[in-house]
Amino acid sequence: MGRVLPTLHKREAGLASAVAQRARLAEVPLARTFEESLATSGLFPLRPTRLEILQVNVGRRCNQTCKHCHVDAGPDRSEVMPRAVLEAVLAFLAQHRIPRFDITGGAPELHPDFREMVVRAARGGAHVMHRCNLTAILLPNYADIPALLAEHRVEVIASLPYFQARETDAQRGEGVFEESIEGIRRLNALGYGRGTGLELNLVANPVGTFLPGSQAGLEAMWKRELKRRFDLDFDHLFTITNMPISRYLEFLDERGRTVDYMTRLVNAYNPAAAAGVMCRNTLSVGYDGRLFDCDFNQMLDLGLDAAVPQWIFDATPERLAERAIVVGPHCYGCTAGAGSSCGGAVA
Repeated sequence: MGRVLPTLHKREAGLASAVAQRARLAEVPLARTFEESLATSGLFPLRPTRLEILQVNVGRRCNQTCKHCHVDAGPDRSEVMPRAVLEAVLAFLAQHRIPRFDITGGAPELHPDFREMVVRAARGGAHVMHRCNLTAILLPNYADIPALLAEHRVEVIASLPYFQARETDAQRGEGVFEESIEGIRRLNALGYGRGTGLELNLVANPVGTFLPGSQAGLEAMWKRELKRRFDLDFDHLFTITNMPISRYLEFLDERGRTVDYMTRLVNAYNPAAAAGVMCRNTLSVGYDGRLFDCDFNQMLDLGLDAAVPQWIFDATPERLAERAIVVGPHCYGCTAGAGSSCGGAVA
């Protein structure tokens, strides 16, 4: 692992925080553990299905500091995926012909090799997905990104908590809503979200301590209001439950709402959502090349089942298929109500 040692101290520096979060979640009194809930559904131990999505977190740098961010990303973070890991990721994607390549961060655009990742993955035949905060593409050094995405038919998945400024800015920072509207406008001008086959999907997290409403109902509302107010279009809305980790866990603790929120998640456990969780068909890769069952486990430093390879350099889909998926109390966030994944509701 000498090839990535220069970046490893970054992960170790954040380990204490991850350990503290796991300890905090472990002490919350719950009616039943997540493992017990899975067992009642005939799903324990949780096993992967076919690997369909390689999700890569290219770093923690971001031009925003959102209150709900489970990655704890921001302008002060310097972690970025080094060249050796990038090459290993692209080799894994091509060699094993993984159908979908999901690039996330931080703001992925801020990675110096983001453009190259997009081009090589798309030319290799993968369907590329870019998780965009809608404001990084307005920065002068990244203004060419939307055209690059359109050229390579990249699916854009963009965060927009609400179709009004007050709610969005409360979660993401003052002025972010206005910039986000401009970001959508630039994507629409290229054909995104307007029936050209260039897919623009929006992501909404609840602004508060409750579960998302009906994804279909909210999508209709978002489409109507964005069209009426700003003449903007998009394809689909993904609703995502706020995960009780990182900044959102701090938000809950500060307001004395952690037990209430976790109880709400446990009481809303849905076996159908559990059967469709994203960790079953997705592999998450950290910026340093370490592997995880999902991006949330990555932020809690919960690595893969010890029986399988732990690093992108050593992994194969065949070996990874042998693992039991690592779970914990936070997993109730993905299995409550209609469920929650990086693609929205699952049930």
